Amino acid sequence: MFLPIGLILCSLTSLSTGTSWGTAGTVGIALMGMGVGLGIPAPIVAGMVVSGAFFGDKMSPISDTTNLAAVSAEANLYDHIKAMSYTTIPSYLIALFIYAFIGLKYANGSGNLSDIKLIQETISSSFNLNPMVILPMAILFTLNLLRFPAVPSMLIGTIAGVTVAVIFQGISISEALTSLNYGYTNETGVALVDNLLVRGGIQNMMWTFSLSFIALCLGGVLELVGYLRVLIKGILSKIKRVGSLVALVIGTTILGNASMGEIYLGIILNGTLYKEAFKEKGLRPEMLSRLLEEGGTLTGALIPWTTAGAFMASTLGVPVVEYARYAFLNLINPVLSIALSFMGIFILRNKKIKQKAS
Repeated sequence: MFLPIGLILCSLTSLSTGTSWGTAGTVGIALMGMGVGLGIPAPIVAGMVVSGAFFGDKMSPISDTTNLAAVSAEANLYDHIKAMSYTTIPSYLIALFIYAFIGLKYANGSGNLSDIKLIQETISSSFNLNPMVILPMAILFTLNLLRFPAVPSMLIGTIAGVTVAVIFQGISISEALTSLNYGYTNETGVALVDNLLVRGGIQNMMWTFSLSFIALCLGGVLELVGYLRVLIKGILSKIKRVGSLVALVIGTTILGNASMGEIYLGIILNGTLYKEAFKEKGLRPEMLSRLLEEGGTLTGALIPWTTAGAFMASTLGVPVVEYARYAFLNLINPVLSIALSFMGIFILRNKKIKQKAS
C-alpha cells in the first residue's frame, strides 16, 4: 500500500500548499527514503512523488501555475479548476490503480525504520508538536474547498502560520517574519532532518517572480507584433475538429517547455496565441486553460533540461529519464484529454454560441 498511500499524501500536501517543488523537497524526500527501505526501486518511488506533487500544483487554487494558466486564457480561476477535474480525476484514479498494482510486487518487503525514527525524535526534540501546529494547513485546505479567493487565502494562511509559530514554538514576531523572508535557517545538526526543514522563503522565490515578469513582457510583445498569431492562424485554418485543436494546443505547449526550458513561458505564450482562436470557435476559456496545464504543468517534470525536471532529479536523486516512465498521472492526463476530445467528451462550448447555433 506504500505507493498509493504515498501518492495520496503527496497530493494532499501539494493541494494544500500549492507547490510541487515544496512537496517533493519535504514529503517527497521522506517517502524516497521509506520506499527504498521497503525494497521498492527508487525510480518508481520518484515517479509516484512527482505524480502526487504535480496533482496539487495543477489543481490547487493557490498554485502559481494554476493561477497563471487561468490568467493567460482569461478564465475564471475556479471554472478553470472545475474544467481540469473532468480529465484529471479519471487520470488520477487510473494512476492510483497502477501504483496499487505495482505495489503488490513488493508486498513481502520489510522496511528499515531507523531513518523514520531519527526524523521523529529530532523533530519532537526541536519543536512543540501540539496538534494545533497543523492549523495553517487545515485553514488553507478548508478555504480552498470553500472556493475562497486565492490571494486572501494565502494571506490568512500566512497570518495563521506566524501566530502558531509565536504561540507554540516560542519565537518572536520578528523571527517569524524573518523566516517568511529568508526561510527557516535553524539547523538541527541532523542532515536528514535539515534537508526537510531548512528551506528558502520569499527571497528564494524571487527568481520565479522575475521569470514570470519577463515571460509576461515577452508575451505582450509577441501579442502586439502578431507574427506568431499569423503563423498559428494559418495552422488553425486547416483544423476542422476540436480534437485536432486540443492535440495542437497540448503539443505546442509541450514544445514550449522543451524549447524554452520553463513551464511558465510555455503557459503564457500558448495562452496568448490561442485565446482568440478559442473564442472564435465558441470554446470556453477554461477549456484552453485546462489544456495549458495538461501540456505545460504536467510535462515540465518529464523533460530533463527544464527547471522542473532538473529540480525533481536533483531533489529526489533519480534522473528524469528513469522516473519519467513511472510518473503515471503526468503521462496519462494529456493523452486521455486528447482521446476524450476526439470522442467529443468534455468539450466546453460557449453557451451563447450553442444557443445561436440551435
